[in-house]
Order: sequence, then structure tokens, then C-alpha cells
Amino acid sequence: MTIQFNTDKNLTVHEEFNSKLTALLEKKMNRFSDNITRLEVHLSDDNGGKFGQNDKKCLLEARIEHRSPVAVSAEGSSYETAVEGAVEKMRSALDTIFGRLSNHK
Repeated sequence: MTIQFNTDKNLTVHEEFNSKLTALLEKKMNRFSDNITRLEVHLSDDNGGKFGQNDKKCLLEARIEHRSPVAVSAEGSSYETAVEGAVEKMRSALDTIFGRLSNHK
């Protein structure tokens, strides 16, 4: 599973933050890693440089072998919170997809 980060013009992902997010994603998405070819993380700040409540957004897109991509998003007061929310939504979506597939085998 390849993890790719995309950001808007308001954010530059430093190596330390990149490593932290990569470790979180690998840990939380580990059981799906055989089925996901690429995990794209899109981070954005809706308010730019201004402070705002829940203005950080994470769009998480999973590219699954032989299936259409799955995308979820979450907002939070920090990028970490937004990523964690998106990961939980993605895990739920993938549990549903792969649960249905195993029921039809």
C-alpha cells in the first residue's frame, strides 16, 4: 500500500509530520493493506491562515484492487484530528465493502 499526501497552498508537510501520519495510517489501515494499492490523503485548511473551529479537512481516498475508489472526509480543529476521523470512517466503509464481498463467496 502506497501512501500519497496532497496539500493545499496553506500547508507544507514536514518530514516529521509526514512520518507521524504515515505511521498512523499504516497502523490503522494494516488489515486492509493487501487490498489497497494506494491511499491518498488530501489535507486542506478551509480558512487559510485564519483561525476557525473545525477548519482543517482530510479527504481520504483508498484505491482498491479491481474496484472503484472509496473516499471519505472529516473535519477537525487540527490536521491530526481530521486524519483520525477520516481513518475511522474509511475503516467502517472498507469493513462494509469487504464484509459484503466475503458474504458472496
